[in-house]
Amino acid sequence: MSIEVRPATVFEDVAALVGPKKPTSNVCFCLSYRIGSKENVALIGEDRANRVRELCAQDPPPGVIAYLDDEPVGWAAVHPRRDTSFARNRLIPHIDDLDVWSLWCFRVRPGHRKLGLMHALMDGAVAYARERGAPAIEGYPVDNNGAKVNQTMMYVGTRAMFERAGFEKAADTGSVIDGFPRVLMRLDLS
Repeated sequence: MSIEVRPATVFEDVAALVGPKKPTSNVCFCLSYRIGSKENVALIGEDRANRVRELCAQDPPPGVIAYLDDEPVGWAAVHPRRDTSFARNRLIPHIDDLDVWSLWCFRVRPGHRKLGLMHALMDGAVAYARERGAPAIEGYPVDNNGAKVNQTMMYVGTRAMFERAGFEKAADTGSVIDGFPRVLMRLDLS
């Protein structure tokens, strides 16, 4: 079993991991934090898919993908914060003026969980941001103190998961998911 994490440049692989089940949907494709709210709500069906196709062709692409023996099995959204809605988010603070990258969404395909893919995705996203010259990388996970989090809301990760990857808590936020406060976790890459 060989896990490799690569930039998300292949639209079909992104669609297999975070594309909506219903083609006419206006959800997922991991766009809610990547593009403005107005555009995110307006994009439906093929227009939504085409927007993601465009993002996959941009430099940098919208995230990274974990491949298990060349099959796409995991997703992590990672991108410079300045190009995400986190740049304007009033609930997630900016702790300084560094041009940090944000890491905000994880998805592992059913049937491939408990194989260490979350750790590989986290490590791959950090390595990719470092490679691209990011001075630091931030995540905004829930601080659940070990309590069970609804599986649908686990896309942001947990504080413990980020701590295991070397991130440290940098600030509290005003954001809450599934009843748990989100914290700003940061890893210095310089």
